[in-house]
Amino acid sequence: MSKETLAFQTEVKQLLHLMIHSLYSNRDIFLRELVSNASDACDKLRVEALQKADLYEGDGELKIRLAVD
Repeated sequence: MSKETLAFQTEVKQLLHLMIHSLYSNRDIFLRELVSNASDACDKLRVEALQKADLYEGDGELKIRLAVD
């Protein structure tokens, strides 16, 4: 079986608008959910990196950054 690579594109602003206004009743809940998902992803990567050290490179410290505009 051969691998097939497919492209996926999205308009991030429109997607975020849809999620904030349709799926969550409160903007704070949406932000909390995004941070929680990012934290879960970092935890998963840390655990998997115990078995596969080459999964991520850099300073070794994973971070979640929030920028306000």
